[in-house]
Amino acid sequence: MPDPRNLISNDLWRSAKVFNLFRALMAIALVVVSWWLQSRLFPDVADRLALNWLSASYLMLAAIYALCLRGRWPSFRLLLTVQVAGDIAFIVGVMHVAGGMKTGVGLMLLPYLAGAGLISRGRATLFHAALASIALLLQQGLQFASSDNGSADFFQAAMLSIACFATAWLAHRLARYATESERLAERRGSELANMAQINRLVIQDVSDGVLVLDEAGVVRQFNQQAERLLGFGMIAGKTRLADFNPLLAGALSNWKAGYSLLPVDLEVTRQAVRPRFMPVQVGASASGTVVFLEDIERLRREAQQLKLAALGRLTANIAHEIRNPLSAIGHAAQLLAEEAVDPASLRLTRIMVENSRRLDKIVRAVLDLNRRDRAEPVDLRLHDWLNGFVAEFREVEGIAATIHVECPQGAIARFDEGQLHQVLWNLCRNGWRYSDRQDRALGLAVVRLDDAWALDVHDNGPGIAPDDIAKLFEPFFTTEAKGTGLGLFIAREICAGNDSVLEYVAAPSHAKQTGACFRIIFPARPT
Repeated sequence: MPDPRNLISNDLWRSAKVFNLFRALMAIALVVVSWWLQSRLFPDVADRLALNWLSASYLMLAAIYALCLRGRWPSFRLLLTVQVAGDIAFIVGVMHVAGGMKTGVGLMLLPYLAGAGLISRGRATLFHAALASIALLLQQGLQFASSDNGSADFFQAAMLSIACFATAWLAHRLARYATESERLAERRGSELANMAQINRLVIQDVSDGVLVLDEAGVVRQFNQQAERLLGFGMIAGKTRLADFNPLLAGALSNWKAGYSLLPVDLEVTRQAVRPRFMPVQVGASASGTVVFLEDIERLRREAQQLKLAALGRLTANIAHEIRNPLSAIGHAAQLLAEEAVDPASLRLTRIMVENSRRLDKIVRAVLDLNRRDRAEPVDLRLHDWLNGFVAEFREVEGIAATIHVECPQGAIARFDEGQLHQVLWNLCRNGWRYSDRQDRALGLAVVRLDDAWALDVHDNGPGIAPDDIAKLFEPFFTTEAKGTGLGLFIAREICAGNDSVLEYVAAPSHAKQTGACFRIIFPARPT
């Protein structure tokens, strides 16, 4: 942000340039007068050649001032004082050559003193008036001494000196008032700029989409959330809501007509939003509207998170109580299986053992939900860590096929090592189960996303059905008869506990490859 003192200094130099232009015009006018009209305007001029030289010298002096103003040398106060002293000397000299006070040339001092006082913001104005008064009195004294009859008008000189001081005082007051008004305007402008910045930050930071419309329905301001919900392409000050999103514009028209007072869910794009309208006064006679767009899917996720949090606390307590009796039942079933001899008893004990193991698996999965709050993230060098993980995974799962790993050497992720091992094992096991189990049927790839790293786990299986994508991470959703439906849900919760994101990446419709791809986006790191 520029320094206000520099801005004021630029204004002072600019004003001085305009004042010097006025000085040059006056010099040109006096040159014209001295050459063609001096006999009519100054009939009592004593030395016409001296008047011509004064006019030409003053014009040359204005040119020199222009060069000094362009180079801003010397300092502003010194240059202005030199200019005013030159103006006073020139005007008093012209008055002396033209015939004295009776010519009225001395009145030209007043606009010069007023202009200098306004430019200097009231500084040194009385000093300039004192210089003018001294010059006038000296001119009258010189005229009195050089004339044969001792003619001089000290009274008019005194009155003109008083006028010079009055003009200087008035310029000082006006300059002081202008300075105070300028400071007030700067302060108000700074406050308005701060308020505008705060408004932009607040609008951008809210979780809802925000649109600001004028009375004609033109979008004046919007945030990134509104752009995400409605789609890209809006231009502030140019886009009309009726052309960009007719459905939302229709809801706005109904609200203005009083037909719809309550928020209604709208399928404005591929996702549902709930608009809320608030009137706002834009000007003295114009009124606009602020549109708040609530993401229905986000509200559902938040409600589900609250519900799952309460359910998790309840199920964790229940799981602790179930685990001991369940272990006793499983152990008893195994003992019965050892003593059973007939096929019916063996089948019944086998059913008991399998179901007790399934229940124990569910209990362990429920207890794992509390692990996200106990994450201890560390920096992991993914290249070496992933190669070690794949070797272990192939050995434990008995996989002879090649699993492709693609990872840059400098990729670093911040994650709890044990929890990443658990999440990745679950994803790789699911991918291997649905692949064709040939070489490179399962692959891991680390890619760069802006200032963060992402890990993709992809397979060449049939992929995820479009109807099941929205329910992938819901608890207890599974397509297997013996599955618990908690694997992906727990994996996503663990990633969230490590400030990461687990998502399903759908292949484009024009893509040739098939299969499923799950992506872990690690926390962003400073570049």
